[in-house]
Amino acid sequence: MPELRRMLPSSNALFVFDAAARNGSFTAAAAELNVTQPAVSRMLGQFEEHLGVRLFDRTAGRAVLTEEGELLYRRVLDGFRSIESGLVEIERRRKGTETVTLSVSSAFTTHWLMPRIDKLQKQFPQVDLRFQLISGALRGPVENVDLGMRFRDREEPSSGGTLVMREVMLPMCSPSYLGETDPTEGNTIIRLAETPGDWAADYASLLTGRRGAAKALSFTDYAVVVQAALLGQGIALGWLTVTSHWLLTGALVPASDRLTTTRRVCEFLPPRNRLMRPIAAEIRDWIIAQMTSEIAAIDRLYPKLGAMEACY
Repeated sequence: MPELRRMLPSSNALFVFDAAARNGSFTAAAAELNVTQPAVSRMLGQFEEHLGVRLFDRTAGRAVLTEEGELLYRRVLDGFRSIESGLVEIERRRKGTETVTLSVSSAFTTHWLMPRIDKLQKQFPQVDLRFQLISGALRGPVENVDLGMRFRDREEPSSGGTLVMREVMLPMCSPSYLGETDPTEGNTIIRLAETPGDWAADYASLLTGRRGAAKALSFTDYAVVVQAALLGQGIALGWLTVTSHWLLTGALVPASDRLTTTRRVCEFLPPRNRLMRPIAAEIRDWIIAQMTSEIAAIDRLYPKLGAMEACY
């Protein structure tokens, strides 16, 4: 980067600038860098003279960033973080550890992945997992991660993804909620705020036996929707990609005898801006195999639902 070298009096100026900006004090920066305060002041003075702008306002023993200083600090911070991340990754590879970053929903991570994270870690002991969590609808590009879960309309062109399952939903609630059968009560319908319309109106009847006026709870994070159902607060529309674990363990039970299948499919997508690493493909295949096995078990537990046929 010859242009960058020309614009800097020395590479060390960036480290001194970063320390002074973070600490808001030349004295504190000097203590961190194990140099004298005049040395820090001299270095930053030369840096400002070289750039032709003031980076700090020096008042009452404090060093406050100017507008130009704020602009530079944001860029320096991003650059240092990126360099640090690369060095950490090199160190982990040297020790035989790989980092894999998944772009998935907070709901999938909380309610499907966390109950079996120990199995995943035993299967891939050399992997450190990181997560880019999405609290709302699973959308957006898959970039700067190793693997991303997304939904796609079956009529849309493929993006090279691997099928997880079709989009299949089922009203579900806790066994305790299902057991409360006072017909004068109304159902509490737990909604994801982004879901259009009233999904409960698509079901002629629910298995709770309640006939009163329905009430509603609405949340912007689907992980909270499922948690509310687990706590017996009402009936949620359960995406099987998220709730299959709780359905199989009995923590949630069907609140209807009918599944809903849409035109969408759930897929794992490779990153757009780099090749998929073999270890990411192995983790993808492990998750899909686990989920397929779980849907098959649900099919045996609730054969009338036809879960396997609906999902695959």
